[in-house]
Amino acid sequence: MTGFGTHDGDLLVVDRSVAPADRSVVIAVVDGEFTVKQLCRLPDGVLLRSNGQNHGDILVAPDQALTVWGVVRWSIHRV
Repeated sequence: MTGFGTHDGDLLVVDRSVAPADRSVVIAVVDGEFTVKQLCRLPDGVLLRSNGQNHGDILVAPDQALTVWGVVRWSIHRV
């Protein structure tokens, strides 16, 4: 997720009171599993986009449970 400003081991500050906008970096729960992705609203549904090479995008199927837990507002990393 370095392209979205987050790095492995970062401390993420998440705001659960903010409504997620298109292209927001979010904490999402898909079928009970937490993930950090960019939320992309598509005409046919939702794509959770990854920026890392080791993690793929998730096209949320209609039969999958999706909850946006919160919007990432800050990423704090060690220098």
